[in-house]
Amino acid sequence: MANKSSTSTKFDAPLSHSTNKATHNRDQFFVWREFVWGAIAGAFGEGMMHPIDTIKTRIQSQVLLSGSQQSQKSIVQMVQTVWVADGLRGFYRGIAPGITGSLATGATYFGFIESTKKWIEESHPNLGGHWAHFIAGAVGDTLGSFVYVPCEVMKQRMQVQGSSNSWNSAIMKDKMQMKSGAEMYGYYTGMFQAGHSIWKEQGLKGLYAGYWSTLARDVPFAGLMVMFYEALKDLTEKGRQKWAPNFHVDGSMEGLILGGLAGGFSAYLTTPLDVIKTRLQVQGSSTSYNGWLDAMNKIWETEGAKGMFRGSIPRITWYIPASALTFMAVEFLREQFNKKLDEDNMQEVTSLSIEKPKSSFKEVA
Repeated sequence: MANKSSTSTKFDAPLSHSTNKATHNRDQFFVWREFVWGAIAGAFGEGMMHPIDTIKTRIQSQVLLSGSQQSQKSIVQMVQTVWVADGLRGFYRGIAPGITGSLATGATYFGFIESTKKWIEESHPNLGGHWAHFIAGAVGDTLGSFVYVPCEVMKQRMQVQGSSNSWNSAIMKDKMQMKSGAEMYGYYTGMFQAGHSIWKEQGLKGLYAGYWSTLARDVPFAGLMVMFYEALKDLTEKGRQKWAPNFHVDGSMEGLILGGLAGGFSAYLTTPLDVIKTRLQVQGSSTSYNGWLDAMNKIWETEGAKGMFRGSIPRITWYIPASALTFMAVEFLREQFNKKLDEDNMQEVTSLSIEKPKSSFKEVA
């Protein structure tokens, strides 16, 4: 009987220890797999929708480059202009820094959403629910901004430039000299050359041009998007339980539809902040605007509400499918790999729990 009791104790101890260890790994603060899924999804969304972002950037930068509010191009006219001047390559200018920045911000955004929202709900119950989602999204996007902003500066300048022929044309030079008295910056052949050139000419300040305006745009955008997404998910779930309790909702399809709606709503509401950020980052050393407040005042005084919401249609057109694809990719990766990873962890725990007692039993015998 004594041997039986001893064996039972030695069998239970490792099982309890292993189970506790597995529980600790599952409950640790950082959900590392979400950082990976977010990075992949962010890069996927950016790569798919980059041409629309190029049109949006060019439309918002027209006044700054031409020095005139007259003869501003529409979306269709801008698409024709890019196609005629630069062909298909013109729509994909700046895609390398765009994807690099999206890898970073996608990782921190989704990683910190999943890592912090439960902690916020538990440690600060008064901030639970949608406020927890808003704060988690805002924090995640802020951390990604340290990589995202320099990439955004490089991306947008390369998007505006198009091909070397169109950027270095006499007409373009004349227009920029009329506006600022000097050419903005030389042509960038690629991401690394762009980063080196900006660093050499303007230093860290140039690479982080419009940093605070980027945060002013992206923090509320990121918070609103995840808040809208989670709210729409809750609403959808309540509707499903009430009207179709036996209907199964595919996670990827839900992410596609609800992610697109959340991105569209958030994009429109933050368009004025995007216009200010774009003008500050594209201007280079011409100093047309002296900071965020100066840019906001000048745009409002000279262009009014129309100027503040310039590029809202291509911005929404970009964010609806980009957000839809991003959330779809994240939900797909979660469905495909999270369950398998959890099962592998449980199998590892079980094998450790069984193997160790066997040796203990032999020692007792």
